Amino acid sequence: MSQNQTNLFIRLGIINLCIVAAFGVLMRYKIGFEFPYFNQRYLLHAHSHFAFAGWVSHILFTLMVVFLQYQGIKTAPFSRLIWANLLCAYGMIISFAIQGYGAISITFSTLSILVSYVFSYLFFIKLREVPDDHPSKNWFKASLLFNVLSSLGTFYLAYMMASKHINQHGYLASVYFYLHFQYSGWFFFGIMGLLMSKLLELPTFRYDPKIFIGFFTACIPAYFLSVLWAKLPLYLYFFPVAAVILQLWGLQRFLYLLKSQYEIIKSHWSSYVKLLLGLSLMSLIIKLALQAGSIFPEISKLAYGFRSIVIAYLHLVLLGLTTLFLMGYMLLSGYIPHIKKALWALVLFCIGVFANELVLMVQGVASFGYILIPYLNEILLGVSLFMLLSLILLLFSFKRS
Repeated sequence: MSQNQTNLFIRLGIINLCIVAAFGVLMRYKIGFEFPYFNQRYLLHAHSHFAFAGWVSHILFTLMVVFLQYQGIKTAPFSRLIWANLLCAYGMIISFAIQGYGAISITFSTLSILVSYVFSYLFFIKLREVPDDHPSKNWFKASLLFNVLSSLGTFYLAYMMASKHINQHGYLASVYFYLHFQYSGWFFFGIMGLLMSKLLELPTFRYDPKIFIGFFTACIPAYFLSVLWAKLPLYLYFFPVAAVILQLWGLQRFLYLLKSQYEIIKSHWSSYVKLLLGLSLMSLIIKLALQAGSIFPEISKLAYGFRSIVIAYLHLVLLGLTTLFLMGYMLLSGYIPHIKKALWALVLFCIGVFANELVLMVQGVASFGYILIPYLNEILLGVSLFMLLSLILLLFSFKRS
């Protein structure tokens, strides 16, 4: 994959994120104002599928292939797979927006999963050429494993729809299975692999393999944190408790590692990179704290019972943790230019992300007491538009560079 092709894929990723944000604005507009031309549920399906395939997976695929190139490994077949994934992503956003779950959208969704299978298989083979002691190797292996595993939730959903035997608990359990292994598996382990590759460039870096052991061992049992509302048998309660302990142990060791490298990071990375990655780290800490709190069934039922709380959590992970990390990583690697317009765009986007979280949190807390706060939907529309405009500004900075 040539440098020009890599740059093209990065820019396409930013364009795709703009499209994701535009769909978010449209959905927020439909909540507060009359706009009959699109089905809200169809837009939601298009928005979420494209965010996963057209933004996060696309950028992770691209940056992971670049990682292989830096190891001196040939990557000939991967550019075609990235193009294939993009084609599926564009097919999904159009078809889901028009028909929701239908023959065309399900076909593109299935093809997207098959592309990810092929990518995972080939990447696993290429990872054999990476030294076993490289800190990124196991993180990337785990990320691909969990990406494949997450698709089981999608296929079970398809089975229920095809057989027309849909029960509410089975449907929700399948959705949360997919989301958990995407968010806490594929996305998280992928960005950790990328981060370790950058930390390895620091002259004083010493890797702690126990960080990976903690998070990897926790990932599968942590799924039960998403389904505590289902009145699980008492013996299964051991798994979410163990997952929380392992995650917090992994986080403690990870923070200790970062603390040991703080002075060298401070002198080697720009203030804007540190801002983006620092906010991403803060989002990770909040995510793990929320998961630890959800171990109490009453809190879990309360959180999952209010839509705004679920939306806030999903956006915390997708935007606060994953997207801000990817932005910081691309800035650190030189794919986003260090020019004034781009840096301002990134700062404005950070403001938008956390304004969005703040308003959603207020909406969620108010919903506990069934309190209606006026103009919250209008404020969320304004924040969504603000994020979209900041991304458009970022996109235009590429032309200037």
